[in-house]
Amino acid sequence: MEEMTSILRSCWLFQGLTDNEREQVLHCIPSHRQSYRKGEILFHTGDAFSQAGIVLQGGLHIFREDFWGNQMILSDCGPGDVFGEVFACLPDSTTDVSVRAVSDSQVLYLDVPHLLTVCPNACPFHSRLIRNFITVLAQKNRGLSRKIHHLTQRGIRGKLLSYLSEQSALLGKTTFSIPYNRQQLADYLSVDRSALSAELGRLQQEGILSFHKNVFTLT
Repeated sequence: MEEMTSILRSCWLFQGLTDNEREQVLHCIPSHRQSYRKGEILFHTGDAFSQAGIVLQGGLHIFREDFWGNQMILSDCGPGDVFGEVFACLPDSTTDVSVRAVSDSQVLYLDVPHLLTVCPNACPFHSRLIRNFITVLAQKNRGLSRKIHHLTQRGIRGKLLSYLSEQSALLGKTTFSIPYNRQQLADYLSVDRSALSAELGRLQQEGILSFHKNVFTLT
């Protein structure tokens, strides 16, 4: 329970709420926890979804898959991150993405219709929760805008350097790790894995960066 409390403190959805108010939220709004094994699909494209998930443990990849099985990773989620909130806000809609656990994971689900409706008890923290939910939606929109920026760069080198430069700036470090292996990074940037690996080799030879697995250093 203490570990979950620590994760919820870092979650944007609960910013500005006390530990007691966070606990009240879980009693006021229908919620439940669920565990997943590495590789397990949380939900598929076309599923109905009316909940927002908060990652308590592990990590997830949100991805799209075409008719032939080609995948594009849209984003990743770690402890404290929220996912599924957009689809939960659209009544009678189904998801157009799938979500997979990339490690053994645990998720806390909150019922979004209840979250967005001020309860009869007029809980003082509920309006703050709704404002925080809007902030989460805005952050997701900004994240998608950043991805579009990466994908609109010319060539694999442009896409790769755009993404790595952003990660360095977000973390405030020139040496950092990314949440993707080589195939996953290729899927995220929508490029061929072999071509991506070749470009990384050239960038390293030119002294622009160095890397080992998913740890990069920009020079």
